[in-house]
Amino acid sequence: MTGVALSVHPATTFAQPKRVIVDSQVHLWPASTPERPWLPGAKPQLPEPFTIERVIPLMDEAGVDRVVIVPPASLEGERVDYAQEAVKRYPNRFAIMARVTLNKPEGAARLATWRDQPGVLGVRLNFGPDEAAWLTNGTADWFWPAAQKARLPVMFLTSGQTSLFARIAERHPGLTLILDHMGVGAGLRPRADSSQSGKNNQVAEAIAEAAELAKYPNVSVKLSSVPLISTESYPFRDTIPHIQRLFDAYGPERCYWGTDITNSFARATYRQRVTQFTEELPFLTESDKDWVMGRAILARLRWA
Repeated sequence: MTGVALSVHPATTFAQPKRVIVDSQVHLWPASTPERPWLPGAKPQLPEPFTIERVIPLMDEAGVDRVVIVPPASLEGERVDYAQEAVKRYPNRFAIMARVTLNKPEGAARLATWRDQPGVLGVRLNFGPDEAAWLTNGTADWFWPAAQKARLPVMFLTSGQTSLFARIAERHPGLTLILDHMGVGAGLRPRADSSQSGKNNQVAEAIAEAAELAKYPNVSVKLSSVPLISTESYPFRDTIPHIQRLFDAYGPERCYWGTDITNSFARATYRQRVTQFTEELPFLTESDKDWVMGRAILARLRWA
């Protein structure tokens, strides 16, 4: 019987695809000049401008591939031209969530072509003290059906009003709602130099309200601005239960890593903000990290 030689090939190895890391919120702004002034009384989050030239090296050093720019409305109003400059110069690295003034319902007509603006993917709303009543007095009512019809993702931030979005999410199931900063608005955050048990209780209550919205499939959450709810130094271990609670509620495809880095610039490096999620959260699998660190926000915003 003639023997048959068997050809043995070495095992083929395949390189794992690189994880795409997307920061779901960064503010960029240039200096105020006579030709391009800030709004009257504007106070930036940092003493110096946070420019395109400044953020690109930070992104490269931290391994961040893309950034969602949220133009700082307190400085620039509804302007998006500087953010669009970033998109033009780095078209594969930046996109924009632009601002709508909700007390101008004539803006509804603009929403149909909102994403035709270069780099713009959706809307960002901030219900601060001056806008809080708009959620209950009818001022904002025109916006939700108009945004749903236009298929516009909407990022939103409140301070203690998160529960009001249950009704909005239920009435407009086709509206993509993205809760900013784990639902913890500026007025609820503790100071890093104090235990402030009262503020910490408010944070826990805000996280609980944010988790309640997970029952609505059209709501998702940005796990962003983490250093601002911590009274500890990096890796901010006191925030891990909050992050895990929201992750357990929403799952990997509805949670998005983000920094809001200019709002807590001195609290951690950009790289540390990445490694907190990739190295310090043991409940996340590698697949979970792929979603949370970038894949999920790209899908939700339809950012190709």
